[in-house]
Amino acid sequence: MSEAASADGAALLFSKIDYASLNARQQENYNFHKLAARLAEYGYNCLRLTDDWQGADLIACHIDGSAFLRVQLKGRLVVDKKYVGKEIYVAFFDAEHCYVYPHDAFLETLLARGSMDEQSRVWVETGLRSWPITPAWAKEFLADYSV
Repeated sequence: MSEAASADGAALLFSKIDYASLNARQQENYNFHKLAARLAEYGYNCLRLTDDWQGADLIACHIDGSAFLRVQLKGRLVVDKKYVGKEIYVAFFDAEHCYVYPHDAFLETLLARGSMDEQSRVWVETGLRSWPITPAWAKEFLADYSV
């Protein structure tokens, strides 16, 4: 194979994709691998689950054997009643930042600071609240969970 042909083949093999052009399942796969790569730097091995086992998309196991995180991968900052009491961590990307935060601790902080009312119509009816743009007050909490 000529050097020019080899370079063309590499260009085809290693062309970066446009994330926005991916379908939802492809985006979830992409985000799983990006998260797994980041968590590997902290000593975690990520195991992808084929279904949402106990609310988790993946399990992150630390190399020391002491930490096992049930992680739900999301596209944005979120709280959801279905994760309450399940020891779920939520992971999402915000620009170049990646956060992996304990769902219930964030929900407690959210309620304590008055950033969400437990009696709000949206929370009562849907049990879900999300933020397409991460608020500054939330970034204060999330700073400790940036990977």
